Amino acid sequence: MEGYIGPFICATALSALFTPLVRKLALTMVVLDQPGERKIHRQPVPLWGGLAIFLAFLFTAKIFAVGLAEFGGIVVAATVVTVLGLIDDVRPLSAAVKFCGQILAALVLVLMGTKIEFLTNPFGGMIYLGWWGVPLTILWVVSITNMVNLIDGLDGLAAGVAAIAGAALFVVAAGKGQTVMALLAAILTGSALGFLPYNFNPAKIFMGDTGSMFLGFILAAISVEGALKGAATIALTIPLLVLGVPFFDTLFAIVRRYREGRPIYKADRGHLHHRLLDMGFSQRTAVLLVYGLSISLAVAAVFLSKFDDFGSFIAVIWLGVFMFALGEVIDTSARGSKINTDA
Repeated sequence: MEGYIGPFICATALSALFTPLVRKLALTMVVLDQPGERKIHRQPVPLWGGLAIFLAFLFTAKIFAVGLAEFGGIVVAATVVTVLGLIDDVRPLSAAVKFCGQILAALVLVLMGTKIEFLTNPFGGMIYLGWWGVPLTILWVVSITNMVNLIDGLDGLAAGVAAIAGAALFVVAAGKGQTVMALLAAILTGSALGFLPYNFNPAKIFMGDTGSMFLGFILAAISVEGALKGAATIALTIPLLVLGVPFFDTLFAIVRRYREGRPIYKADRGHLHHRLLDMGFSQRTAVLLVYGLSISLAVAAVFLSKFDDFGSFIAVIWLGVFMFALGEVIDTSARGSKINTDA
């Protein structure tokens, strides 16, 4: 574990150093997130905070991950998605353009050697994917990228959830001997934590799509590199559980929009953090509650990684049922609270 402390501290320090500098840059170039109907803040807030996270991750990984072939492919692909986010924060891109850009970044990742080659079969053995690994990797990376992007709705929410997920992936990877994944997860966790003091409510800077897409992309990429390939393969259910909050929140959003007869890609104020606000919780309390849920799922993932594949698979199904029931309770309570408030 000692070999990971240095990269973690370095990433945290660099992120904390870069964030106020990036904030000044955003203010100078007038890259601001303006208040709006679906937004919580009431004053313009500087964007591009994700650039500080990206630079901290890049420089730290360059120092400590020299010689790792996997590192180069991940960085090149992450740069593509980061540039996409930088542009979108200045001049909002259409959903189709962002989606195509994310697919391009995922394709770069695959072409540079990071892809899902086989999966753990919960009933025993391995499922070798062959060429199916390419579309599956692209689907995985793009899905996780957008899941993290969707939860970036409150001060400090996405950064904190990403840090929790990164820490859990680190513990699982280190325990399985996945050194590349463990190193990159430690660096990512530090990069997110160094940014968090500036982003927690009341936020001095937002990460923007630059940060949320980068964090989602890296979480997806390192889970492909460590959790979904290699000799000590971890079942697909483990990284899904580590990313449980964005995963289940996105799943509930799809179900909710389908029930209401609306396009599943159309944004709304029905996400978990919105529902918590509707129930009367403050931003800080809502974020801390989501942190608590994320930590619980992360601890469960670490615990289940010790089980056999079938046992962890069944446990995740039961946790999924619990999360769905919890989501229904929160949704019903939020609707009731909102009706009472409006009345």
